[in-house]
Amino acid sequence: MTITSAKEPERPLLASPWSRALTSVLAGALPALAFPEPSLWWLAWVALVPWMLLVRSAVSGRRAALEGWLGGAGFLFALHHWLLPSLHVFILVLAALLGLLWAPWGLLVYRLLGGSPGWGRVLGALFVVPSGWLVVELVRSWEYLGGPWGLLGASQWQVAPALRVASVGGVWLVGFLIVAFNTGLAAVISAPRARAAAFGGLLACVLAVGGIWVWAPVPDYAGTVRVAIVQPGIIDGTGSVQRRFDREAELTRSLAGQRVDLVVWGESSVGQDLQNRPDLRDRLAALSREARADLLVNVDARRSDQPGIFKSSVLIGPDGPTGDRYDKMRLVPFGEYVPFRSVLGWATSVGKAADEDRRRGETQVVMRLPETSGRGLRVGPLVCFESAFPDMSRQLARDGAQLLVAQSATSTFQGSWAPAQHASLAALRAAETWRPMVHATLTGVSTVADPRGRTVGEQLGTDRSAAAIYDVPLARGTSPYVRTGDWALYGALAILVVHGAAEGVRQVVRRPGRRSR
Repeated sequence: MTITSAKEPERPLLASPWSRALTSVLAGALPALAFPEPSLWWLAWVALVPWMLLVRSAVSGRRAALEGWLGGAGFLFALHHWLLPSLHVFILVLAALLGLLWAPWGLLVYRLLGGSPGWGRVLGALFVVPSGWLVVELVRSWEYLGGPWGLLGASQWQVAPALRVASVGGVWLVGFLIVAFNTGLAAVISAPRARAAAFGGLLACVLAVGGIWVWAPVPDYAGTVRVAIVQPGIIDGTGSVQRRFDREAELTRSLAGQRVDLVVWGESSVGQDLQNRPDLRDRLAALSREARADLLVNVDARRSDQPGIFKSSVLIGPDGPTGDRYDKMRLVPFGEYVPFRSVLGWATSVGKAADEDRRRGETQVVMRLPETSGRGLRVGPLVCFESAFPDMSRQLARDGAQLLVAQSATSTFQGSWAPAQHASLAALRAAETWRPMVHATLTGVSTVADPRGRTVGEQLGTDRSAAAIYDVPLARGTSPYVRTGDWALYGALAILVVHGAAEGVRQVVRRPGRRSR
């Protein structure tokens, strides 16, 4: 008799904890390729699948949470890798800390898609997993945690159907549908018992995007306004502040006689307080008279009327400052202030973190141009990082702004993904609000988006030093997103509450009863 030993079970791929950890980081980083500059927008609709498949196959809920954390850290680092020259090793610390937000999301994926789920669990996953992702994005969107840079829905800035979806539910609804589609694909691959439900979820996502694209309202156009962007380009070295101002003045003078309604300079385009420098006030007023248009400049200086350094959008007319001023409210973490400086102040010694915290403004402002030169146009200014916040542009639209203007610099990050990522936000904010947006930079990518989010005219790249004029379409009406606000977020929160309550009830029902005495 021949005795044969039982065949050992085949060792699954990625059985090693270290190989799974590394794969989690790489899988989490994959969606970053959907954003500019790679701009592989279509990748966002499938990029989460490898990460989900890995997490659902974890050996335990604790391991799934760990792989969710590692994937989140990989995503944030890949998306913000251009901060490495400024923050050095501290960017790894930040990515690891914020990546923790994805640990509960990994647990949700494991609980709903792990094992061999039936149609009930898959249907639940199609709602709960995207809701969990949106709540993660909501928490990390808090300005003190870095703000809403790199929301997954923002990767679709050049896709017309997605922009229409944004006009209904903002970037949040776009992100929800992307994650739901990825969840459906992951279920098709890993849940053979519930493929019908998974395919139904995929079809529902397609029908939702298609239905909104076909039937959602669109803005009514209401004439145009001529806006000029002045981009001085890279100016370094001794006396760069003054030489940049001189270059901006030269470019502005070239606009004379071209019937411009508004001239926009970038962030930090003026480096001295105008109250202390009457000569600069007079030069700006003269430029306004010569161009026959108001100038929207940005002053980055220590104020004489208040302590501290402010970044302020200031409207300049033929007679000087008009009195319209907006002080930047939401500052760039580490770039303009150090959060919890008493604890994290050491970051200034390993990177280019701010040595002194900038001061914050208190309220948003809508500026009105004069009827004589600017057709009474109402302008809503934002400064740099603030164009990433959907609530700020929505509030300006509610306050009556007809044109959104974002003044930016991005001078620190030339040659990286940052300028293109930042410029892409103009299309999203315009589509959400039905208000065109002008994104003017010192040395980044300057662009204009119409009320549907479509690019107007030619973008000014990082290598350009020029003044460009745009005929910017205006629009009447109020977008559904401006009217209804963040209903997609509230819905996601409600879904998670219902899911949590259902899980609680299920645990109580499953608990064995006490033995009778």
